[in-house]
Amino acid sequence: MLHIFSNMKTRDRWLALLCVLLVCGQVYFDLRLPDYTAEITVLISSEVTELSQYFVAGRNMLGCALCSALLTVVVGYLAAMIAADFSFDVRAKLFNKVAAMGSGEIKKFSTASLITRTTNDITQIQMIIAMGLQMMLRAPIMAVWAIIKIVGKSWQLSAVVAAAVVIVVGAMIILLAIMIPKFRIVQRQIDDVNRLTDENLSGIRVVRAFNAEQYQEDKFETANDNLMRTQLFTGRGMAVLSPIMMFVQSGVSVAIYYVGAWLINAIHVPLDGTAEAIMASVSERSVMLGEVVSFSSYALYVIMSFVMLLMIFMMLPRAQVSANRINEVIDCDIAVQEGTETTSEETGSIEFRDVSFRYPDASEDCLKHISFSAKKGETVAFIGATGSGKSTLAGLVARLYDVTDGTVLLDGKDVSSYDFETLYDKIGYIPQKATLFANTVEGNVAFGKSGHTLTDADVDNALDIAQATEFVQEMDGGKDGWIAQSGSNVSGGQKQRLSIARAIARKPEILIFDDSFSALDYKTDRTLRQRIKTDLKGTTCLIVAQRIGTIRNADKIVVLDDGAVAGIGTHEELMQNCSVYQQIALSQLSAEELAANA
Repeated sequence: MLHIFSNMKTRDRWLALLCVLLVCGQVYFDLRLPDYTAEITVLISSEVTELSQYFVAGRNMLGCALCSALLTVVVGYLAAMIAADFSFDVRAKLFNKVAAMGSGEIKKFSTASLITRTTNDITQIQMIIAMGLQMMLRAPIMAVWAIIKIVGKSWQLSAVVAAAVVIVVGAMIILLAIMIPKFRIVQRQIDDVNRLTDENLSGIRVVRAFNAEQYQEDKFETANDNLMRTQLFTGRGMAVLSPIMMFVQSGVSVAIYYVGAWLINAIHVPLDGTAEAIMASVSERSVMLGEVVSFSSYALYVIMSFVMLLMIFMMLPRAQVSANRINEVIDCDIAVQEGTETTSEETGSIEFRDVSFRYPDASEDCLKHISFSAKKGETVAFIGATGSGKSTLAGLVARLYDVTDGTVLLDGKDVSSYDFETLYDKIGYIPQKATLFANTVEGNVAFGKSGHTLTDADVDNALDIAQATEFVQEMDGGKDGWIAQSGSNVSGGQKQRLSIARAIARKPEILIFDDSFSALDYKTDRTLRQRIKTDLKGTTCLIVAQRIGTIRNADKIVVLDDGAVAGIGTHEELMQNCSVYQQIALSQLSAEELAANA
């Protein structure tokens, strides 16, 4: 946990130090109250008739109480401010770290777990800081200070307090030993609940289409029930604490007054002695009564201190688990590191030189010795069976991953040598699964930072090329029409066209279509490709596709088979010399259709 606190701002550290000083003052005023209580007790026992003396002691008690209350408010305010500021910084750092992660790192943690770490885990840290600055600081200071005040007054009364402390500490150790493993389990179970909720919401159409509502409900019920049972266990464990503490506090008070009465009674009053001796004995009894009253208050402060420590220690294990989970993300090594190059002599060229790639923890390469090149303005297509590595190959250009062996050159330089801003200014990437954000149509198309300022004309042109103008104009508000989160209020084909428009609007050197035409009908597919060819001359296109009709007019087609190149050439060349391509083509079109299209 200390690791996560090492990034605390200097200002927050100074405020935390100020909290320590204020807590010391608060404890001082709290521990002065028993002294004044003892003074008033002695005054009552000595039958003092001067009311002014009572008023002085009462005024001092009121002053101490008000000062303690004021310092409590100030400490609470500062603690809340420090905790909120710290959690803000950690949440921002965690978010930025996740944003910098590649696909491999995100798969390692899972989306549901990353959401839990960014929300629930940081909340646990915030709570321990806010309460720790108030209770964790106050408890040991108060306990030590109160013990110092009572040590040496009476060994009998001190023994009573010591026995109570032993009982409290014993209960604390037993509860911590039982609860710590359960707190670790709780965080993992929260991950499971988040994951199932996310799966059910994102796949609601599939769930309903397959009549699997009950199945999903049963899965969620199981995870939710496991979380409930674990939290009930920890809650009941915490509930045991309250009666134990009540018993200890009440028992200490009874024991102290019982022992105190015995000590007072042990002070002999010589009834047949002189008046001075009698008055001295009575005065000694009054002093002892005052000490018993103050001792009772100090003992309760000691017990309260251990109760506060116990409450913190009950929260600390869960906060420790949360801190470890946050540190796992912050300390995670990012595989794709940013380069330094910002310029290049060539534009729009791509070359793969003997490239092989293996996913982390995989047993073998999924891409093997891939070599090809694409010149500026060319269209290069990739086709092959499902799982042959087409999307992975396209992702290497966009640096979703880095190659295992070989080199990917972009504009004559290793793609890993560019800084991210320069690299992504060169590339317009349309992923296989279109992603839209809760924003207007124009906001989605003009999304992100580009190498040039996007104008309304750029957005209109991109929508027109992507064949999205017609349905956008029919939306309420046109370009100002609202797109719901994940594009849930538009169809799959409309989402894909807006995603394509977003990439085109940036005017990149290279457009990467990762199976982006599969959601489009044949007419839209053909028209869109024709517009790209005529309106975006000079733009290099990489197309991952399943349909022969989408790629047959490409300048170069790369056929992949089980991660290796099975053939490279035009459609006509591959139909002559590549059996893998022939099989794919004949599985989609008849020989007569292929001949007619030719």
